[in-house]
Amino acid sequence: MTQVLVPTTSVPPWMRGLVANLDGVTRSVEDRGGVTERLMRAMMRSPRPAAVLVLFSGDWNGDATHHGGLPADAEVLLTQRAATLRNHSGQVAFPGGARDPGDDFPVGTAIREAVEETGLDPAGVSELAVLDMFPVPPSGFEVSPVLAYWPQPSEVGVVDVGETARVTRVSVRDLVNPHNRFQVQRTIGGGRVYQGPAFAVENMLVWGFTGGMLAAIIEAAGWEIPWDKSDSRDLAGELEKVGQE
Repeated sequence: MTQVLVPTTSVPPWMRGLVANLDGVTRSVEDRGGVTERLMRAMMRSPRPAAVLVLFSGDWNGDATHHGGLPADAEVLLTQRAATLRNHSGQVAFPGGARDPGDDFPVGTAIREAVEETGLDPAGVSELAVLDMFPVPPSGFEVSPVLAYWPQPSEVGVVDVGETARVTRVSVRDLVNPHNRFQVQRTIGGGRVYQGPAFAVENMLVWGFTGGMLAAIIEAAGWEIPWDKSDSRDLAGELEKVGQE
C-alpha cells in the first residue's frame, strides 16, 4: 500500500506530482507487465520482504521550462552490483536489500542498506513516500521502494567491493532523454520471454526491476519526453556493449 510520509510543503515542487500520483506508478508497472505481473505475484510463495531507496537530489525549486519542472541538476542514486555475485551480477540497481529483524520496515531497511552499500549520511535524507510492493521472482523478493529527497548529497562510494562495483548519481535528464531510452527483450527458442524499458546512461544499461521502476516514476511524475517505444533491442547485445553480464 502506498503511503505519503510528509506534508506537501516538505516535497520539492518538481516531485509533488509524483508524490500525489503514487498509484500511477503502480498502474504503470502493472499495465506494462499486464497479466504477467499479476501471475508473478500469484506464483511467488512466501516472498522475502525487501526495500530499496529511490533517492533523488536537485534544486528545490526545479525548472519551469522543463517537463514536470525537472531541474537541470536532478540526479538519482544508483549502484552496480559486483560481477562476482551469484544473483543479478553486474546489474544496476537502487541501493537496498532484505529486511533484517528489528528494522523499521520499509524505511529503516532502505536507509540501512543504502548506508551499508554507499556510505551515504542518512541525516541528510528526507523520506517522502512509500510505494507499493512489487514482486521480483528471480530473487524471491517482494520489494518496497522508498521515495526520498536529498537536499545536499553527501559523499558516496563503494563500501564493499565484494557486493558493489560502482556507486553513482545519474542525471535524471539523461534518463528522460529519448536518445537514451528503448526496450530490451530476451528470447529463448524464438519466443520472447522478457521485454521491458531500459536506459543507456554513463556506460551502463539500466533495465529489469530498476529500469521498469524508473520508467514508471518518470511517467507518473510528468517528466517524460516522448520516446520510441517500438525500439526493441536484444538484451544480451545491449549488455555486451557496456560490458555487463
